[in-house]
Amino acid sequence: MTAKQLIFQEAFNLPWTFLFSLFSNSLSFGNRRLVLQEMHSYSLYRPGTHPNNLFLFLYLGRAISFVSYFYNPNTWFSGIILFFFLMATAFMGYVLPFGQMSFWGATVITNLLSPFPSLIEWVSGGHYVYNPTLKRFFIFHFLFPFLLCGFRILHLFYLHFLSSNNPLRNSTNNKIPFFPFILQKDFFGFILILCLYLLQTHFGISSFSHPDNALEVCGLLTPLHIVPEWYFLCQYAMLKAVPNKNAGFIILLTSIFIFFFFGEIRNLTTLCLLNNNGFSLSSFFSLSLSFLWIGAQFPQEKFLSYGRILTLDFYFLLMCILFSFLL
Repeated sequence: MTAKQLIFQEAFNLPWTFLFSLFSNSLSFGNRRLVLQEMHSYSLYRPGTHPNNLFLFLYLGRAISFVSYFYNPNTWFSGIILFFFLMATAFMGYVLPFGQMSFWGATVITNLLSPFPSLIEWVSGGHYVYNPTLKRFFIFHFLFPFLLCGFRILHLFYLHFLSSNNPLRNSTNNKIPFFPFILQKDFFGFILILCLYLLQTHFGISSFSHPDNALEVCGLLTPLHIVPEWYFLCQYAMLKAVPNKNAGFIILLTSIFIFFFFGEIRNLTTLCLLNNNGFSLSSFFSLSLSFLWIGAQFPQEKFLSYGRILTLDFYFLLMCILFSFLL
């Protein structure tokens, strides 16, 4: 399903290539409306990023629950690199329509680069987000999926090199054949996902985007509350809870790159007993849902306090999951 979503994404980028070469980037908001009205079966491509990131988070949670980072560290490393590039691709695609919310979201993120001399000018093409920024984001948004395809092949190679993991956390060859049992199970999951996908595309059962993003950009009018898409809310809640910009940027990066330490468990000690630390895992998943809720709230003092407490709890739980195996 993830491969299908990326194919849709590439097909959706083709009319954007024509429109960006035909018009000025200042008309990108109108170009989006033109694509929406004129492109045949546009609704099939529109919600591609949301289910793609949903399955990505579910896959990451499954890997943590099954301790895949211990048995297949190379698979884990390639998966985290995929996660990082996919989030970067989603962010640049979120900015391209140049709605009111995406413009101010891009302004917030690019301003995090201010500690590095001249980096904002290099990324944005100027001192603020405007036409050169859209051109650069569009180029990277179009090229990154091809890079992701290469990492996906590498990820699948490492996944099947020693065989995948299982809920019992045992790496064994005593497994049932793929056909027909696993194929039937995967086919049932594919039909379920396809039904949810068609419900969203044709009936709009859930509105994921913020309504302010349907407004044209106005650099003189700041939204009451800058809220990114739901798949950025966990990192945004941490960033919003930290009063210092540089410290928030460090926490934003470490919240993703800390997962690389999971793949180094084999090298940390020679004695490794696998314990079923279900409390830490369930607390970690509950914490992630709490971040989604806090990230969407107004930056009031009580929510900022909750975010600071949960940020500390986030790193504490990750350390508990890590060191629960190093006993």
